[in-house]
Amino acid sequence: MPPAHPLDALPTPHWLNQDRLKTYPRVFLVMYLLTGIWLLAGSHDGVDAQGKPLGTDFIAFWSASHTWLHGAAADAYDVAKLAVTQRIAVPASTSVYAWFYPPTFYLIVLPLALLPYALAFALFTGATLCAFLVLLRRVVRHPGAPLLALAFPGIVINFLQGQNGFLTAALAATALLLLERRPVAAGVFVGLLAIKPHLAVLFPVALLAAGHYRAALAAAVSACLFMAASILVVSPEAAQAFVHNIAFARTALEEGALPWHKMPTMFALVRLLGFGTGAAYAVHATLALLVTLALVRTWRRCSSSRLRSAALMTGTLLISPYLFDYDLVWLAFPIAWYTAHALEHGGWLPWEREVLAAAWLTPMLVAPIAWGTGVQAAPLVTLALFVAIVRRAHTEDAAQRSAP
Repeated sequence: MPPAHPLDALPTPHWLNQDRLKTYPRVFLVMYLLTGIWLLAGSHDGVDAQGKPLGTDFIAFWSASHTWLHGAAADAYDVAKLAVTQRIAVPASTSVYAWFYPPTFYLIVLPLALLPYALAFALFTGATLCAFLVLLRRVVRHPGAPLLALAFPGIVINFLQGQNGFLTAALAATALLLLERRPVAAGVFVGLLAIKPHLAVLFPVALLAAGHYRAALAAAVSACLFMAASILVVSPEAAQAFVHNIAFARTALEEGALPWHKMPTMFALVRLLGFGTGAAYAVHATLALLVTLALVRTWRRCSSSRLRSAALMTGTLLISPYLFDYDLVWLAFPIAWYTAHALEHGGWLPWEREVLAAAWLTPMLVAPIAWGTGVQAAPLVTLALFVAIVRRAHTEDAAQRSAP
């Protein structure tokens, strides 16, 4: 007798079995430890062998805080002036890191320069990582999940760069976890994503598509209040400097001053293939439109909050042309939601586990593959994960509709 449901047709045995899921994370953790020892052994005076500060991007956070504490918040948007401050943080550094963030993120980093650079880095990354891991544990409670979470390459990529991926992913996940029970609080957390507005674009679309009007209104109000408070606390001049700097950031993106090999976007893929800026924007915009339409349909029709949440966080990574490898730490939550849902609802569709494994590995492979092949493959993996999520949602929706 044929299976009653597509999810009942499970291929067995599968190469990604329990033993491998226990062994592979341990191998990765050992690899991370050895890499950390190698980096520290090759470093001196707070910089690595290439003269880059340990924590790389975090130096921009610390330096922005320092400029504000010394009464010149708008100077953070001037690369030349910020470079001087970065020498205060790490005198041996020979690299310069720009500050493109809106005043809202200024409110997060304001106290950092009250501490020495190394201590501020440890507290910022440590605190946001703890929040990230606690939320991830709430998503999936399988006994093997903690080991897989700790070994997730996105964590290492974000940590080594001292970036805010743990924070933004935690804000997005908190909003989605609260949505059904406390929609207003969920909307407030969406509003807090105004620290990186390009990562919040899809959230109001999804909320409105599913009829979560209270959450959508709370998101809009909180984002506006957050922005107003940041302008008042930091300075109107800093807000003007941020707006003026948007053109500089766009030019850096279009001309490759921002490294395309580290940008897991369709825009970067097309540019690395040798096509012009117009073609890259056109292809990226087409993909973003298709993803948005698929997300709206999923949020309207899918009954699983896990699949809706996974689709939203994955789709977000396909919307903005401005994205970096450390932002792929967001993939931990879609992978966790997807896996928890599959384990609870009878198993796997064909190729789902292969896509999940590829998505799990992708943050670590973004730059090496692009450097080695000239092809930015990361957005293709993210797209494959998004398609897999939408396919499962559609399959289950169709099965429910056809059930007597």
